[in-house]
Amino acid sequence: MTSLHTCPVGTKCRILSIDGEQSCVRRVMELGLVPGVVCTVERRAPFGGPIEISTGMTRLGVRLGSELRIMIAGAE
Repeated sequence: MTSLHTCPVGTKCRILSIDGEQSCVRRVMELGLVPGVVCTVERRAPFGGPIEISTGMTRLGVRLGSELRIMIAGAE
């Protein structure tokens, strides 16, 4: 189990858990990032900025930090 913010661009992974500040977790889940979803890391902003991930036909920009931690596993 590893964190989404450590994955290189192009990595396909399955979300295992989402932890952090309740409002951030709720918003991310409303946007479709729930445990079990397979996503791909599309882009990374420089200097620790947000990452862009895709799930199906949706692309989301997510800033990961102390408020939000997404744990993942490699997708089959």
